[in-house]
This record gives sequence, structure tokens and C-alpha cells, in this order.
Amino acid sequence: MIELSPEEFTERHRQYAADGLLYPQPEGSPLLEFAAGGRVLYLLDRCGPYTSRPGAARVIVNGVLSRLELSGQRQESLTVIGVSGLEGVGQILERPRGGAPTLVVRARLTLVLNAHSQVPDLNSGQWNPGDWISFTTEPLLHGFTLSGSAR
Repeated sequence: MIELSPEEFTERHRQYAADGLLYPQPEGSPLLEFAAGGRVLYLLDRCGPYTSRPGAARVIVNGVLSRLELSGQRQESLTVIGVSGLEGVGQILERPRGGAPTLVVRARLTLVLNAHSQVPDLNSGQWNPGDWISFTTEPLLHGFTLSGSAR
């Protein structure tokens, strides 16, 4: 299980939030438009509709891995795939314990990446802070807003 609730996930991963800019949310859209790391990401708003305010914000960007492998490349890259997926190369910053298998990766911005059984076991000890990885996420990315919020 990746999260017990949006509040629990936010509290557990708040130190990994990315700094960026939230754009106004179109009426009726569940997606946040978040610019960070030189990219514009569309994130499923996990903190409730219409609570995020436009402007500077700290947002936890969360994705589910569909591909993961060690990388020989030592330069961060990040490409948006489709409306809300990512492909990139980054360095593992941390492998938090507790909860779902998780990697915190720096790839132009900080990302919290989780895994299901179709990718290598994140608990195997193969993935360590300092390692460089190549990855792809499934759509949709999730966004947990810490600031820029009406709450």
C-alpha cells in the first residue's frame, strides 16, 4: 500500500517536496499544473479540489515506477511522457523505510517514486543512496501540495 491517506503520505514525505510554481487550476479539472525543474507537470491533485492557490508552492511529486534500472549516465534528465508520465535519469537521495517500497530521486527536481511487483524489488538492497538510475513512471503523477494551499 502506497498510502493510508493523503494526509499520512504528505506528513511522511514532506521533506521531499519540490519547489515550483502552481498555475491556476481550470474549473472542473482534477489536475494541478506545476512548473519545477524546467518542466511543466500535470499532477492529480491529492489534497482536495480547489485548495491549491496559484503561485510559489512546495509539492510532493509522486509517481509509480513502470521501469527501473541502474544507469551508467551521471547527468540528470527528465522528460514528460504523454499528459502525466515521466522518463528520466537521476540519483537516489534516499530509500525511506516503512510503508510502500519507495525511492527518493533527484532528476531535475525531487521525486518520490513507488513500485509495484512489475519492477525490481526496491527492498532487495540493490538500490542505494548515491546510485544513478534510469526510470519511467506510469501516468498519472500525483501531487501533494504543502504550500500555496488554502488550508
